Amino acid sequence: MTKYRVGLDIGSTTAKIVVLNDKEEIVFSRYTRHNANVLGTIKRYFHTMLDQLGECDISLTITGSVGMGLADYLNASFVQEVIAATEFSKKVHPEITTMIDIGGEDAKVVFFREGGMADLRMNGNCAGGTGAFIDQMAIILGVDIEEMDALAAKAKTIYPIASRCGVFSKTDIQTLLANHISKADAAASIFHAVAVQTISTLAKGNDIT
Repeated sequence: MTKYRVGLDIGSTTAKIVVLNDKEEIVFSRYTRHNANVLGTIKRYFHTMLDQLGECDISLTITGSVGMGLADYLNASFVQEVIAATEFSKKVHPEITTMIDIGGEDAKVVFFREGGMADLRMNGNCAGGTGAFIDQMAIILGVDIEEMDALAAKAKTIYPIASRCGVFSKTDIQTLLANHISKADAAASIFHAVAVQTISTLAKGNDIT
């Protein structure tokens, strides 16, 4: 029976699965929003995987902010998501010195030090400057989240907006839209605010390279 390694990440808003063969080649993957229906999403993943790969023997490891409870439920291995991302980054890109991980409800920056040490910086419980912040901004702009990247690419001006607090940023964006700035400029300003929030709050004097 063919054996595969399966990685399953369940975050605050999305679920991702990757299946590797014995050559570490990706033979199956999915990345979707789970909309709080975690078990339903996972069942669909595995049914589709089995339809594609046939009967197989798998080794399952779970990660993500929602993954720990699922790992207990399935009696599967669990790895904390920052550790997983850090180890993967060091393996695939050993030359890098900084990893930025922006999730649905939190953001992390890891600085790699000499000797293999890592310095982790993480924001607090506020979702400002994270995926949830971008979701909220998309609603205000009246566009799908998938449209924001293409919109931002057409921007001509970046406007300063708050990203540390969703309430303040909402007010800033609504004021800009009331002054008839383009949605393209608004989208680019939102992404710029996330970048500034990450650097100013999490880097704390360290160079991001």
